[in-house]
Amino acid sequence: MLNNTFGKDEHCLYVLKEVDIEFSRSKRLQTQFAWVDEEQYQANRKKKLTLSNKDKKNIELTVDFLRQHKIENKLSVSNVDILCLAYGLVLNVDVVSDDADMLELANTFGIKTKKTLELLWLMLECDHVDLKKVRQIVAYWEYISDKPGNFRQDYIEIFGEKPP
Repeated sequence: MLNNTFGKDEHCLYVLKEVDIEFSRSKRLQTQFAWVDEEQYQANRKKKLTLSNKDKKNIELTVDFLRQHKIENKLSVSNVDILCLAYGLVLNVDVVSDDADMLELANTFGIKTKKTLELLWLMLECDHVDLKKVRQIVAYWEYISDKPGNFRQDYIEIFGEKPP
C-alpha cells in the first residue's frame, strides 16, 4: 500500500527509514509485528521521501523544538515519533498515529494527523481497499491485542457498524 497514489488528491503513504531502524532494534516490535520483515513488506518500504536541503534543515530545527516541548510536558513520545511529526509539520502532510501523546503534541503545534481508522476510511472512500480488507485488519488488531485507543467508539463513528 506504500508509495502508490490513490484517490483524486493522489494520497501516498510512506514510512521513514528511522521507523525501520527503530523496528529492527526492538524485539517486542519484531515479535508483535513479525510480518513486517516479510520480503513483500520490506520491498514495499524501499522508496523514501526526497527532501530539499531547506526541508532537511527545517526538519532538524523542528525536531529540536518538539523535543524540548516533549521534555517540558513529560510526554512519552519517542525520538522517531518526533521526527515523524517534524516531517508532517515541515512538509504539511498528515502523520498517521494512534499514540495519545503523539497526537497531543501534534495538536499543540497544528500538525495534521489521522488515526489509523481515519486512514482506513480514506482508503476505503478512494477504493484503495475494500470493507472486507478493513475488517481483516481490525480483526488482526483484535487477535494481537493491539487496538488503538477509543477503538470501538471510533470504528462505529467512522464505519457505521460494530467492529468485527
